[in-house]
Amino acid sequence: MKYLSIAVSLLLLSAASMPLVALAQQAPAHDGPPPRAQEGGPPGWGHGPGPGGPGAQGLPPFLRGIALSEAQQDKVFAATYAQAPLLREQQKIAFKADEQLHALAASSAYDDAKASALANTAAHAMAQIRLLQARLEQQLLAVLTPEQRKQAEQQRDSRPGPRRPQ
Repeated sequence: MKYLSIAVSLLLLSAASMPLVALAQQAPAHDGPPPRAQEGGPPGWGHGPGPGGPGAQGLPPFLRGIALSEAQQDKVFAATYAQAPLLREQQKIAFKADEQLHALAASSAYDDAKASALANTAAHAMAQIRLLQARLEQQLLAVLTPEQRKQAEQQRDSRPGPRRPQ
């Protein structure tokens, strides 16, 4: 049972740390947290021309191409940037726990209890990140008109990539 718990923790950690691995590969050195975007919104969000247009500066992918009023843009901006420090803190926690777990796994002083705690810390931080993202998405959808929500849903359905079972 103990080994099953460890295996599940490591599986969760590896699945949850995939975005961090991609960010870590971009980092010039492993002595700090992953880099973050200097302009626009959080990493992975659009950085393109003009407010509200396709690839608009700082907009999440599901809002690209949707014409937003200035008031809507202000609300999106406020919600996005209010959440940025919370996301950043969880990213740092997950990154540090992942780094420590890799170092522990490679060391001669491996401690299973410490490895399990680090895996749980990283998994919890990744879960918090996903929860923050879901909350933000809900806040941003609430800013949209019914017609704009329909556009966002159509864009989500037409995006390439894996689909969730319905």
